Amino acid sequence: MENQCLKQFKEYFPGNNDNVRLFFAPGRINLIGEHTDYNGGYVFPAALTIGTYMAIRQRNDGIYRLKSENFPLEVSVDIKQPIVYDKDDDWANYPKGVLQQLQKLDIPLSGADVLYVGDIPNGAGLSSSASIGMVSALGFSVLEKQELPMLELAKLCQQMENQFIGVNSGIMDQFAVGFGKKDHAVFLDCQSHEFELIPLEIEGHKLVITNTNKRRGLADSKYNERRTECEQGLDIIQKFAEGVTSLGELTPLQYKKVEAHLADETIRKRVRHVVTEDDRVQKAVAALENKDLYAFGLYMKESHLSLRDDYEVTGLELDALFTIQEQLPGCIGTRMTGAGFGGCTISIVADGQVEVFKQNVAVRYKEQTGLTPDFYVCEIGDGVKELEEVKK
Repeated sequence: MENQCLKQFKEYFPGNNDNVRLFFAPGRINLIGEHTDYNGGYVFPAALTIGTYMAIRQRNDGIYRLKSENFPLEVSVDIKQPIVYDKDDDWANYPKGVLQQLQKLDIPLSGADVLYVGDIPNGAGLSSSASIGMVSALGFSVLEKQELPMLELAKLCQQMENQFIGVNSGIMDQFAVGFGKKDHAVFLDCQSHEFELIPLEIEGHKLVITNTNKRRGLADSKYNERRTECEQGLDIIQKFAEGVTSLGELTPLQYKKVEAHLADETIRKRVRHVVTEDDRVQKAVAALENKDLYAFGLYMKESHLSLRDDYEVTGLELDALFTIQEQLPGCIGTRMTGAGFGGCTISIVADGQVEVFKQNVAVRYKEQTGLTPDFYVCEIGDGVKELEEVKK
């Protein structure tokens, strides 16, 4: 993929290639902890080895020419003109939004020719948006000799999605893409940004991603609606629980004491998911550290049920996959991953059962939905980085 990116760059942007630089940002999978990040709770994501490659060569005229191998649209941005969101610019709004955020930091922007090549399935819930955002933020800033701390890059990209794209996402995706480490998952407190890299020891098993192939889009989904519902719940709880600043601070015991004040059933269910999911993340990480993979898998299943029943973000396709997968031999844990409303499941499957698992899931899922799923036996990789110097 690296060579493909460089080769295509030279075809699209002929000229002096001595100063072409190459960056990579992974996609991410979330093992457990869904819709807790923007509520100040815990999450447990990991960076993947698939992601977004970016070849870039600096210009000096303030023009950013943005091209992607994955989409036909090419977009030019003149930093001397106001940078605004344009629906017609589609994917290019992410690097555009990053440029706008860098402008707010008074970082000089000299222009660049930029090519993106990605191997993350678009709309699958594996965070292609955070991947392109983070690789852009790192590449644009490094090119200007303005290297920002990784946490600042993650916050910048979160603000870009919130303010420029219009999706009220938390920081989990950007954090995982930035701080990921090979064969580790990131146990992150989204309130304090304190984190720990936990070895992902699943000997004898594989992580299998199953794509529903139902395209999902955060901005067009009910993602923002769920966040608003959680904020409404927090407003009510704060009247009865002094000092609580986020739902992520509530323990299950504290929740029981205030539950009766949540008269609206929908709001009550949303809050209950956040509180129980937060508790599940902590228990699941402890189980993994104790090498109890089966307990970890049970928490994954409980997570999906909560996302289905209390948070209502799964839908027909994800629920079909979950029901099929949890019953198959060798599958010790499975759940939806990402924001929901389509996208993927993540499953822990015994080595010797992976191929049979894929075959059974494909047949049964197509029977139930008419869709053909895709499978990825995933590896856990490093976070965003510049790749080795391009040879002249």
